[in-house]
Amino acid sequence: MKNIYRIEHNGQTCHALYQGDEWFSLKGDLYGEFKVGDRLEVVKPRILAPLISSKIVAVGLNYKDHAAEMNKALPAEPLIFLKPSTAIIGPGDSIVIPPQAGRIDYEAEVGVVIGRVARNVPADRAQEYVLGLTCVNDVTDRDLQKRDVQYTRAKGFDTFAPIGPCVAPVELDIPLGVESRVNGELRQNSSTSELIFSIRELIQFVTAVMTLLPGDIISTGTPPGVGALTPGDRVVVAVEGVGELGNDVIQSGASSAGADNQS
Repeated sequence: MKNIYRIEHNGQTCHALYQGDEWFSLKGDLYGEFKVGDRLEVVKPRILAPLISSKIVAVGLNYKDHAAEMNKALPAEPLIFLKPSTAIIGPGDSIVIPPQAGRIDYEAEVGVVIGRVARNVPADRAQEYVLGLTCVNDVTDRDLQKRDVQYTRAKGFDTFAPIGPCVAPVELDIPLGVESRVNGELRQNSSTSELIFSIRELIQFVTAVMTLLPGDIISTGTPPGVGALTPGDRVVVAVEGVGELGNDVIQSGASSAGADNQS
């Protein structure tokens, strides 16, 4: 099955599949049985966040090379925290720096999109519960993160969870490249082979704590090379097999590209 997009078409939003330079409707249930539908009369649609999650469960310090960069010991178990659904924006939408913000960092991550209700999932059955993978930028106010100790405020602002551009049906055990670029300059460049806790292990760990619903995302941690963003920057997160997620950075009060992805 091809990558799944969510697009704006004729004033409506719909899920669509892109193949052979053409767009096709997704016929059926995104979280059940679906197939390629009718060809859509559209050339270059507006691509939205591929889905709206009830929550993003993010993981801290989950790359061996990032732990080495930070001079920290490898964690004994995953460190998880939540990002709210209201932080989600899509490709081309603007990351808005809030008033009186501290240092705002980008964090390129692989997002695992859950495809069915998941509770107490064993690692060897994890693939059965996954719709696919997407790109995530875990935008973070680093100063607030240090001040608050916990991560909710620092990572929960509106627009602090760009996701997209699609959901790609990728096998969980295949190593994938992960990178970020700011204004065209490569900043992060690693692979999921560097994960401390594999995607399967994360699904088992998280679903032992909470029920994951269809469309929920596990954001699997960021590789080394995180850094600051300023208004006027453009940040691109890329995951091998998924694509590229690009967003401009603006100051609060400036004109935004319009994040209406809650529709």
